[in-house]
Amino acid sequence: MGIKKILVPTDGSGDDALIKLACSLAKGFKAKVYVVYIIEVERNLPLDSQVNSRAEKAERILTRDADIADETGYEVETDLLQARDAGPSIVAEAVEKGVDLIIMSTSYEKPRGAVDIGRAVQHVLKEAPCQVLLYREPVS
Repeated sequence: MGIKKILVPTDGSGDDALIKLACSLAKGFKAKVYVVYIIEVERNLPLDSQVNSRAEKAERILTRDADIADETGYEVETDLLQARDAGPSIVAEAVEKGVDLIIMSTSYEKPRGAVDIGRAVQHVLKEAPCQVLLYREPVS
């Protein structure tokens, strides 16, 4: 399998299990883990707009994710990005960092009876140049 770099896009929901899973896999492969939070900036604003309240929330989430990794005995590298859409940004980050695996989570929502995994997950599954592992929490 040869996994040396793992990318974990995060949004703060269900991160405990996701970060622990990434660290567990990384330990086995002696891989580096990158955790990234992407702030989606509305199209009517400049891409480099100051989005302080969302940035503060993102920094709290990334700090918490790093703490979760520390609890597992693993160190992760965190990054905060701003983009128009999360999906293409995740793929671009995977290419830039040369990752071998993207691990991302999805919720289980059934609007109008169909499972909806979200635009970002759909885009990554379609466009990622590497393996993608999709994690879903149990349905409550």
